[in-house]
Amino acid sequence: MLMNIDLLQWPAMAVTITAAWLVGAQSRRKRTFGFWVFLLSNLLWSVWGWSQGAYALLILQLFLAGTNIRGIFKNDPELKVTKAAIDEPASGS
Repeated sequence: MLMNIDLLQWPAMAVTITAAWLVGAQSRRKRTFGFWVFLLSNLLWSVWGWSQGAYALLILQLFLAGTNIRGIFKNDPELKVTKAAIDEPASGS
């Protein structure tokens, strides 16, 4: 038996609250993980919004996902491309 899609809003809410808590942490690692959790909440809210025909919510989740991806890159220095790497000439030229 399929889960009633209306019930999806409750785990989506819990995931969103958890993500907000993590993003507010002082630890860079926890903040980065929080943005990943926010991406999960974006997915959950999008599935619920699609089932309800809430297209404004879907668009909102796309934009919020973009800000969460930005947050991941801003908080995880290993994912950043440094200016020096961009300015270096390609090897063999």
